[in-house]
Amino acid sequence: MNEAETRAELIDPKLRESGWGVVEGSKVLREFHITAGKIQAGGRAKPVIADYTLVFNGIKLAVIEAKSDELEVGEGVAQAKDYAQKLELDYTYSSNGKQIYEMCIKSGNEGLVASFPTPDELWNRIFSDQNEWRDKFNSVPFEDIGGTKTPRYYQEIAINKTVTAIAEEKQRILLTLATGTGKTFIAFQIAWKLFQSRWNLKRDGSRRPRILFLADRNILADQAFNAFSAFPEDALVRINPKEIKKKGRVPTNGNIFFTIFQTFMSGKDNKPYFGDYPPDYFDFIIIDECHRGGANDESSWRDILEYFHPAVQLGLTATPKRKHNADTYEYFGKPIYVYSLKEGINDGFLTPFKVKRIKTTLDDYLYTSDDEVLEGEIEEGKIYTEDDFNRNIEIREREAKRVQIFLSEINQKEKTIVFCATQAHAALIRDLINQYSNSKETLYCVRVTAEDSALGELYLRDFQDNEKTIPTVLTTSKKLSTGVDARNVRNIVLMRPVKQMIEFKQIIGRGTRLYEGKKFFTIYDFVDAYLNFNDPEWDGEPVEPEPKEPKDPRGPDNPGNPGDPGDDPGDPDDPNEPNKKIRVKLRDGKEREIQHTVATSFWSVDGKPISAEEFLENLYGTLPTFFKSEEELREIWSNPKTRKALLENLADAGYGKDELSALQSLINADNSDLFDVLEFVSYAIKPISREERVAKAKSSIFKDLEDKEKEFLDFVLSKYVETGFEELDQEKLPRLLELKYHSISDALEVLGDVSKIQETFTSFQKALYHQEAS
Repeated sequence: MNEAETRAELIDPKLRESGWGVVEGSKVLREFHITAGKIQAGGRAKPVIADYTLVFNGIKLAVIEAKSDELEVGEGVAQAKDYAQKLELDYTYSSNGKQIYEMCIKSGNEGLVASFPTPDELWNRIFSDQNEWRDKFNSVPFEDIGGTKTPRYYQEIAINKTVTAIAEEKQRILLTLATGTGKTFIAFQIAWKLFQSRWNLKRDGSRRPRILFLADRNILADQAFNAFSAFPEDALVRINPKEIKKKGRVPTNGNIFFTIFQTFMSGKDNKPYFGDYPPDYFDFIIIDECHRGGANDESSWRDILEYFHPAVQLGLTATPKRKHNADTYEYFGKPIYVYSLKEGINDGFLTPFKVKRIKTTLDDYLYTSDDEVLEGEIEEGKIYTEDDFNRNIEIREREAKRVQIFLSEINQKEKTIVFCATQAHAALIRDLINQYSNSKETLYCVRVTAEDSALGELYLRDFQDNEKTIPTVLTTSKKLSTGVDARNVRNIVLMRPVKQMIEFKQIIGRGTRLYEGKKFFTIYDFVDAYLNFNDPEWDGEPVEPEPKEPKDPRGPDNPGNPGDPGDDPGDPDDPNEPNKKIRVKLRDGKEREIQHTVATSFWSVDGKPISAEEFLENLYGTLPTFFKSEEELREIWSNPKTRKALLENLADAGYGKDELSALQSLINADNSDLFDVLEFVSYAIKPISREERVAKAKSSIFKDLEDKEKEFLDFVLSKYVETGFEELDQEKLPRLLELKYHSISDALEVLGDVSKIQETFTSFQKALYHQEAS
């Protein structure tokens, strides 16, 4: 039997015998998609799919990898373990229908068993301890939010781990998940389970919980408030300082409260509003983007959290533990679950990216007497570097050149965020973009910084609206480095140094959100920020913070550093940026002498940037595993089916179509076939153009063909020369027939039946790729 027959006739009956799908509360998910498949130029890579996932009481307990009864049971062991580790399951199985191989990931015990355990048996093995609240939380199904009821696998793990920690009476909980992976969705599902089960700090079910969602920007609090819309309307409260002033009291008529810490820190007579609530008022507090100084001893956040110390507190962050956010980890403790940027990209839940490094001959500046100092005093002999530009010194022509460079590189209709050195620099770059862009729309490029206040927020909302195309480009300094959910961002331009890994990962996260048709986004790097990828901290393991002496808790009568009062000062831009800059005008014509280079970074399988030479070297060492000779490569490439399989396998190994196409430029083969790249790397055979290949092979291709077939293939070959080998894919045949004959039915009248057309289309490719070898 094949695998499908083995499942239906042998494995399914064994599962039913053990009660799966029969016992109340048990369920068998067949072909459960764990990942979505990494996004690649030619489509997605294959997703990770578990043949069977066993669910009981709403919790996934185990996976089963099925193999044909003709294979040994051990053939499925490696996959079964991989799936279980990804899903963080204790048990996993491999079966060929005749035998069942059981593995306990936790204990390391494994071996053949006579039958699958029953749902109750497996549940009691995993949850040997009784916990009433854990079972209550598990009994609450996930709720629909934004049309999505089923969490992704990592979201489900994060939700279940959090409610289990609450059930086990843990007070401080931390989740670390990359930007764009749905932390708000996770927070909603956790709050939903607490609300529906009537959990509260007394744990008596007497009332529904009071939950506080605490953010550091109004836009984040508003996004969360809107995302929680499935709750009853009277349960949701958006805390507004104007309403507090108007009514003379803080709101208490609700269950889920949303605010920013600046609101809580403001109040009459320098007394913070949070002190108007009793310390035990909130049962559960969610702190969004808690790495933003949220638990630092000197921050306002810490004051709020310590005042509400009885509450269970959940911190959400996108950044692993580093020296700049060690206080956060010291306060919350080790994260109970981590899902990294690299995992998100490899699983297909985040968009991958490319990096284009741009260097110019005016990256550094040494004053010469033919330049004019317009303002300030220049230091003769001093070399001004990136750290100085647009803070201590400004050269408008330099910035204009950089704007012209990236405008020439990007698709100017795609949404783009430009990170600038200061708010003033962001205004300058905004003006230059509007001057040099192809668009004449007044608001094509706008600035969004703290100084832009409500108008900037309006621009940002329009930018986030995927139905709107204006504004297309935003300039900012730091305001947009975190918390902005704009799914269709295609370009990120770095025009200021980014030296902290936390901020770098946040900026990268502006482009990682999925959007239909978005295969990748591009980082245009003028400031060597790509070097952060070489840092061991990039997607590395969390580091331990340096130990600190504990400090006394604060309260509303001892607020410490209250920060800036008001509804939303909103922006971490440097308020102390220098007012006086040196301004230099380059001598006439000097800006036209500025040269630049653009280099695309290649990426290894483990997500590290490598040089083109290293990429070529790795590819050279890898290709022999896919074909053993030049003749075998030709055989594979000349058949659309085997060619497609080869490209998929190469992509899975880290050599996608995009990367291979980029190599075409490196070996001066832009007008050649991707086949030539593989042939050159493997056998040092000089590439030929597609036009030359067609000319050499045409007589062989047309041999023994009728005139009508020659006419069709001549059309196909012209498309191949124009576009590339993709025109020869089996999926392109219907479109080619329609282009040539206007309809499939007309094509059939001219060329004969479908099988004959397919044979003609496939067989000519052998002659195309074998001719120059003969």
